[in-house]
Amino acid sequence: MSVDPPGRSAHEDLPADSYQEVLRQRLAALRERVARRQGPLRRACFQTDAGLQIRDVYTPLDAPASQLGQRHLDEIGLPGEPPFTRGIQPTMYRGRLWTMRQYAGFGSAAESNARYRFLLEQGQTGLSVAFDLPTQMGRDPDHEMSRGEVGRVGVSIATLDDMEELLAGLPLERITTSMTINATAATLLCLYIAVADRRGVPRRMLGGTIQNDILKEYIARGTYIYPPRPSLRLITDTFAFCREEVPGWNMISISGYHIREAGSDAVQEVAFTLANGIAYVEAALAAGLPVDSFAPRLSFFFNAHNNLLEEVAKFRAARRLWAKIMRDRFGARDERSLMLRFHAQTAGSMLTAQQPLCNLVRTTVQALAAVLGGCQSLHVNAYDEALALPTEASALLALRTQQILAHESGVADFVDALGGSYAVEAMTDEIEREAAAYIARIDEMGGMVAAIEQRYPQSEIERRAYEYQCSVERRERIVVGVNEFREESGAASPPRLHHLDPHLEATRVQQVRAFRAGRDAARTHAALSALTEAARRPPSGDNNLVVYILHAVNARATVGEIADAMRVVFGEYDNFSR
Repeated sequence: MSVDPPGRSAHEDLPADSYQEVLRQRLAALRERVARRQGPLRRACFQTDAGLQIRDVYTPLDAPASQLGQRHLDEIGLPGEPPFTRGIQPTMYRGRLWTMRQYAGFGSAAESNARYRFLLEQGQTGLSVAFDLPTQMGRDPDHEMSRGEVGRVGVSIATLDDMEELLAGLPLERITTSMTINATAATLLCLYIAVADRRGVPRRMLGGTIQNDILKEYIARGTYIYPPRPSLRLITDTFAFCREEVPGWNMISISGYHIREAGSDAVQEVAFTLANGIAYVEAALAAGLPVDSFAPRLSFFFNAHNNLLEEVAKFRAARRLWAKIMRDRFGARDERSLMLRFHAQTAGSMLTAQQPLCNLVRTTVQALAAVLGGCQSLHVNAYDEALALPTEASALLALRTQQILAHESGVADFVDALGGSYAVEAMTDEIEREAAAYIARIDEMGGMVAAIEQRYPQSEIERRAYEYQCSVERRERIVVGVNEFREESGAASPPRLHHLDPHLEATRVQQVRAFRAGRDAARTHAALSALTEAARRPPSGDNNLVVYILHAVNARATVGEIADAMRVVFGEYDNFSR
């Protein structure tokens, strides 16, 4: 059967400008036909979650960066090339899959260690440690402010013995470990190093990340101890220490995740996260560190939310904007300094207690956004986490979600599969433009620390969170099972939930007191006194606080004692009285 060749296009010989004019005319005619014939739309106005207007149809006119030409080369380019819009590796997941790093930690070190071993046996490729609130706030289990919180939202770690039990049997030289810890990040890193030292694992073989992002704590989360400026000193000391002692370690994970969880939109998540990154780079430069000596080890942590295409565009915009900031603002010359490497986690704030099995669908969409957006590692939340800590079964199903995306969906075989999409490129441009405008406003205030002290990012997030909640309550935004498609009470059996040992706190109190009783008290006291005196002295290359913290850890000081040794100098920060 023969097919006649297609006829010659009426537009074949038009110059480029004329093609654009023809496209404009055809769009106008299309919209006129729609206006005459189309019935009412589902909504009068279509927007992304960040309020970006969604056009009726996307064409090359909406995403000029997607057209061939100089702007395409400068703004999009190729994967693995600055400004890394299309990903930081030329082969992305064709060469190596993202690290599957399921966040876990609860109760005692022994219980958490058992969960890590289970997940590794099931194919997880990296550890991610959740700590309880006392550990995050620098309080030991027997402190009066720790009551009711020991081991509740993460694992309780107070001593070197606890860290040894947490890491028992885990090959530190072969796995990477992420620790979600901020105010006490340097202390937990030192505990990890001390365990490796005892095992004879060379420090240069250790790989992982400490979150160590204190600025977002003042903005969105609240687990800070000291005021911002001494906290920044502790962070830059950590940068310098890691550069010399554990060069394979990411000394910070600049986190937009919690900013988004607090109620920001996608634009604010990018803007405030990168503004925090700018503040850390400026602090490190002020401490005398050359930009290319630490910038390649900076990492980021973003939220993967529900709006699939907006999230993909968000990740691409963040990469491109950070590359420009590092190149143009800070003069970085090492290409690795321009790379925005990021971990993603699906959105905890989008999990619903109603119809929790629907969360399986939500987290799959969110994880797909992270993969299409080019993440380097990923955590998928368990479907029951709106109700309790995940059970072993729900945690396994979350890991299987990643594995199905990696091995069955086919998306890992494409490098930047959505690159060139008119809609994605247009939203990438728009998110970058609006995020840059936020950063410019923060610069005018004197930088992120000054903006935090003026409560600018906090108030912007609060405003956006309020607007979101109002839209749900007015049913302008549908949340399945919450304000639409609800089930009658008792229609579905609740899932089996994880329960913590009610005697855990008493056990932990006994353990930490026995630890103190069995050490050389004079040696511990001397190490803590040395740390306090170092905190009183101005920072310098010979007065790095992390060196003194590691000495205190090896002298068997507890997490709370180490935090207190610096509290007497730095004081505590009260964000709510401002």
